[in-house]
Amino acid sequence: MQASGGLVAAPFWPSVNSASLDRRRILAWCLFDWANSPYTTLVVTFVYSAYFAQAFAPDVITGTAWWSRAVSVAGLTVALVAPALGALADRRGLRLRFLAVATATCAVATAALAFVAPGVPHAALLALGLFVLADIGFELGMQFYNALLPTVAPAARLGRVSGYGWALGYAGGLVALIVALVAFVQPQTPWFGVPRAGGANIRATCLLAAVWLGVFALPMFLTLREAARPGASLDVPGAFRELASTFRAVRRYRDAALFLLARLLFNDGLITVFAFGGIYAAGTFGMTLSEVIKFGIGINVAAGLGAFLFGFIDDKIGGRRTVLVSCAALAAATMLAVWAPTRTWFWVAGMLIGVFAGPNQAASRSLMARFAPRGRENEFFGFFAFSGRLTAFAGPALLGIATQAFGNQRAGVATILLFLVVGGGLLLLVDEDRGRLAAASVPPITPASPPV
Repeated sequence: MQASGGLVAAPFWPSVNSASLDRRRILAWCLFDWANSPYTTLVVTFVYSAYFAQAFAPDVITGTAWWSRAVSVAGLTVALVAPALGALADRRGLRLRFLAVATATCAVATAALAFVAPGVPHAALLALGLFVLADIGFELGMQFYNALLPTVAPAARLGRVSGYGWALGYAGGLVALIVALVAFVQPQTPWFGVPRAGGANIRATCLLAAVWLGVFALPMFLTLREAARPGASLDVPGAFRELASTFRAVRRYRDAALFLLARLLFNDGLITVFAFGGIYAAGTFGMTLSEVIKFGIGINVAAGLGAFLFGFIDDKIGGRRTVLVSCAALAAATMLAVWAPTRTWFWVAGMLIGVFAGPNQAASRSLMARFAPRGRENEFFGFFAFSGRLTAFAGPALLGIATQAFGNQRAGVATILLFLVVGGGLLLLVDEDRGRLAAASVPPITPASPPV
């Protein structure tokens, strides 16, 4: 049975009805969020990043600066290649294969981080290089995964299905954090005979994230198949021509362009929050790694609930309004985190960030799905990745500069406010209804002619 956008269900359930097949397709799609979220929680935000800043660098300030530069390099790389890869995937029907390659890259590079000990030659550089490779794979994978949303969810339910995915993702991150805490971080004798010497038990959480991704991503690849585009060839110049055509026709997609410009900024703030949450908790509030993980568990619970509940609100009030509300709340919570005199106040700020981070991400994804013309989903989600990463170096870099200049992390975290406030302000100019009508008026993409 074929779904919109060129995807078909694998011949996995040959005798189920259409409604049941659609539910299974949605569940398989949502499960990918569960699969990849442990990478962000264990590697990017709460465990490995804090461990790196303390174990691989001479001090936590220097470690924060080094980590910020790695996040910036990965983000800029994704911004440069994502739109072109998206256009190529649309033209040739390669989204699932590109997603598979990106997922494998992320899993392998993440697993390799577990074997880089602080004492080996050039350890910090090697660890940062592997992290950059893993992060590029993760972000490009998210591009192709997000582009599948309009093919598995009906238009009237884009918000809630996107919310289901993010909620399940935060649940996956939560369970992975608990497993990491119980199996590797806290026990005197970690599971599977992993030693505590040299932080091997902490690095083992990278293996957990990599295996988790590989195992739980499989159902989506087993459930969905991409229909071949008759007569389409691997026409790289043609993909770039499609991309250039979209750039030239940006006036037709005015609201999509304004939204992407706004996201360029507010998402930069959100990326920076995620990249430095654990480092800030450990460096400013003296949290141990176990305490940072517990803090992360609390945030994931809050974020999962927020993403799930706001998915219904998104379908009622629209993605634009949902993102606006979340940006305002995230700015207020960030101010509280900067001011927080005690761990208790910092916990309050963290929970608020969690509650509204999920809706911000889920509603942004559903809004982009509404603005993407039929057959150009990968190309537009390439621009989505582009907008999320073009200036992704700016937030971490500015945080690192301010941290070093003022000698404390509070000054660095305060810079996040600039991105949230200005990005939210630009979003006020977006008209969601007009953007949806513009997308509906564009004819579907036609496959390239076969080579003669």
